[in-house]
Amino acid sequence: MKFMNWPVPALLAWASSWLLFKGLVSSGLSETIALVVAAFWGGFLSKWVYTPMRKALILLGFPLSMLASSSTLSMPPLGWLALLGLIVLVYPRKAWGDAPLFPTPKKALRELPGHIALPAGARILDAGSGLGDGLLALRDAYPRADLNGIEMSWPLRILSALRCGFARIRQGDIWLADWRSYDLVYLFQRPESMPRAVEKAQAELRRGAWLVSLEFEARELIPSAVIYGRDGRPVWLYQLPFKRRD
Repeated sequence: MKFMNWPVPALLAWASSWLLFKGLVSSGLSETIALVVAAFWGGFLSKWVYTPMRKALILLGFPLSMLASSSTLSMPPLGWLALLGLIVLVYPRKAWGDAPLFPTPKKALRELPGHIALPAGARILDAGSGLGDGLLALRDAYPRADLNGIEMSWPLRILSALRCGFARIRQGDIWLADWRSYDLVYLFQRPESMPRAVEKAQAELRRGAWLVSLEFEARELIPSAVIYGRDGRPVWLYQLPFKRRD
């Protein structure tokens, strides 16, 4: 499943857990035992995805769906349809190839200035700014920078603009946006997105500009530096021109 685009692995894991649960109950097994077995099956499938957050989503998805469908939390069909519509609105289909809502920890980028010295007014882009957590962390690191964000989801763009009045945030596709004017592009995407990010940065960023990725490495490149946040997650720093691995 690790080779499938997210959220397909999660949907397959949840569906197979439900089928297993229904099959066990139909065979005469008690609902409690069937629930435990199906939940363990979801936990087994979660090992095939990359990140702890995705593992947790796969592991918890089936039990939570069972809870939501219980008699005490029954929801009419229109309610489920409205919920699905809300999910698609916040996380549009076109953005499924990018990262879901992974917030950047508040102090995750505080050590950046020790490795990347940027002048006042330097232009920084948070590519996929979500609810604005990355922009808040970037302001903590570079309070005098010109901070910008791009977010595909317009509800998230509005909410992040309310949180980050210090930044310019626009709705758009990070892969179609022009990166040429930026001194640093920050990403907290997903492992599958990194080759595309490297290709775009190579084509558009000027010499001396930086590509910074929280947690996920550009495996084809030699990093200029790697720093670690308080939670132990790495921040990968790459400066143009990139140094490629043999």
